[in-house]
Amino acid sequence: MITTEFVDGAPNWLDLSTPDMDGARTFYGGLFGWTFQSAGPQAGGYGMFQIEGRTVSGAMTVTAEQGEPGWSVYFQSADADATAKAVEQAGGTAALQPMDVFDLGRMGVFADPAGAYFGIWQPGKNKGLEYIKDDGGLNWVELYVPDVAAARRFYGSVLNWGAFDVEFPGGSYTTVNPPGTDENAMFGGIVPLAADPVEAEAGAHWQPYFHVPDVDATADRTQELGGTVRSEPVNIPGVGRIAKLTDPYGAAFAVLKGDPEQQ
Repeated sequence: MITTEFVDGAPNWLDLSTPDMDGARTFYGGLFGWTFQSAGPQAGGYGMFQIEGRTVSGAMTVTAEQGEPGWSVYFQSADADATAKAVEQAGGTAALQPMDVFDLGRMGVFADPAGAYFGIWQPGKNKGLEYIKDDGGLNWVELYVPDVAAARRFYGSVLNWGAFDVEFPGGSYTTVNPPGTDENAMFGGIVPLAADPVEAEAGAHWQPYFHVPDVDATADRTQELGGTVRSEPVNIPGVGRIAKLTDPYGAAFAVLKGDPEQQ
């Protein structure tokens, strides 16, 4: 599971790229109760979404020339430069080579061989997200790729993940966990694009899940706030109830209410 006891290979940061920061603040504030705290003029407009003063994610404004709206998932590395080399050796590419972010940490952005972008965060003063798992916080991450086995090899090589196949009615689901742990430390899954037409249109990508107290009410509220329901709420046996949504500016994400028997 995702925790704030961050270890190498685990998700430790998340941020939103949006063309309309004021609109995003209104949308996510109305949906999850997030507030926005600017990182200051030296940060170029970057800031943090928070709940009760604890950081849920980062956020920044992007123009059409800079990139598309979306959510980015970052994983912890003790050495961002070494991870960058591992990405290249495993067949990935660098969209942004490792760079220092003041004294907060060191970051890089990469694409796996299938084209899914992900980030690396080497903690400095900023250790990572402060609010996770509870309502309104990051609860799970999911990778959609054309070849699950190839993704397992790539991320196993780059981040030393473990992987386990969990059996569900109708098939299996590949979960991933930090190095040196077992399936009880799983924080995400890998899904073949062909298995989910809702995600296939976007190509290979990572997607965050936020926990909510009521998936159906969140889906309804998304539409009221100008967003879109990409996939209607559905129960997943042994997991909980999920829905896939998009904010008014095109950033896709999902929400989850966990099965209490699995907590």
